[in-house]
Amino acid sequence: MQGCRSLLHINEDNGRFLLLALLISLYLLCGAAVFSAIERPSELEAQSLWNRTFFNFSDTFNISLQDLSSFLRDYEAAIAAGIRADSLRPRWDFTGAFYFVGTVVSTIGFGMTTPATVAGKVFLIFYGLLGCAGTILFFNLFLERIITLLAVIMKAFHERQLRRSGLLPPTIRRGSAFSDSGSLAGWKPSVYYVMMILGLSAIILSCCASAMYTPVEGWNYIDSLYYCFVTFSTIGFGDLVSSQNAAYENQGLYRFGNFVFILMGVCCIYSLFNVISIVIKQVLNWMLKKMDCLCCRRCHKTNAFLGRRNAITPGSRLRRGHLPSETEGTCDSDTEGRRLSGEMISMRDLTASNKVSLAIMQKQLSETANGFPRTVCGSSRHNGFSGGVGALAIMNNRLAETSDTR
Repeated sequence: MQGCRSLLHINEDNGRFLLLALLISLYLLCGAAVFSAIERPSELEAQSLWNRTFFNFSDTFNISLQDLSSFLRDYEAAIAAGIRADSLRPRWDFTGAFYFVGTVVSTIGFGMTTPATVAGKVFLIFYGLLGCAGTILFFNLFLERIITLLAVIMKAFHERQLRRSGLLPPTIRRGSAFSDSGSLAGWKPSVYYVMMILGLSAIILSCCASAMYTPVEGWNYIDSLYYCFVTFSTIGFGDLVSSQNAAYENQGLYRFGNFVFILMGVCCIYSLFNVISIVIKQVLNWMLKKMDCLCCRRCHKTNAFLGRRNAITPGSRLRRGHLPSETEGTCDSDTEGRRLSGEMISMRDLTASNKVSLAIMQKQLSETANGFPRTVCGSSRHNGFSGGVGALAIMNNRLAETSDTR
């Protein structure tokens, strides 16, 4: 794969990186345009409504705008500290802290709980550095276990079919697919199968978790699905957060189910992202290959005029229009295409050329024997190369034609 990258001195890895950066930039621009078109009118409407409410409240209760703004800032600080008007669970008891560190190491980071002390912020830096790295390793190992499980299942089904048909050798015992892990090298599933299975698993988990969140948290089903994706993908906006009320019906069971759904959902979505990234890399390789092919075609068209005028190359006589009339019917489209492209002629072309030369020599011998000597074209110069009989005459005529072009 040379093409444009060789002209720009860019190897395949750098070309793939630059192409991906360009596509991500375009993706971000398109996403910004779509979200701006969808959400901007709602934001302007909410801002206008808030301004009317703010000034009406100040006029109704005879409170200055400065005092009201100061009160609202204190309220925002209380919200950031975890204080709500409704009754909520404590943020920094052991269960609340465990929920917090879970959102840290999983890189979800809802933002509804943040350390307020200097010691807590410093400890979070080192704690998150090691915890996030370990959790990412856990997610990668989870994907490996999924692939291994699929390979074991595929091999087990194959052995079962062979055993039913009587084609399985007796030396292979039953259940060997589960005991011999080293023999799974040729049974790795396709990346598309893994992507499909992980996608279906993520959808099933999201639907089941949403069915649990909707009645317990009081959200509608679409908001629950939205929360599942934001949480499982570790985006973690924090506008919707589960298990934050002070008390729930069947609270222990609900919090355990919430933990299991988040853990399995994050594992599936993270693994799905890894598999999708492999597919994206394949698409990038395909795009680079297509770009190289286009550039190579342009380079061939440009380099077609760089050869020497009288250089003897395959197809050069065809390009100059000196194709003999005796050979016009012997060149098929495939042969002509190869010669015009500058490729080496094949053995078939060489044999056909020899047959044509032999036919010309026989024709010249027949004309000489019958007393009709071959006349030389008037446009040719009588420079000593014309005339003669047989193979020597053919060579002389070819040399004469070559010298005429000089």
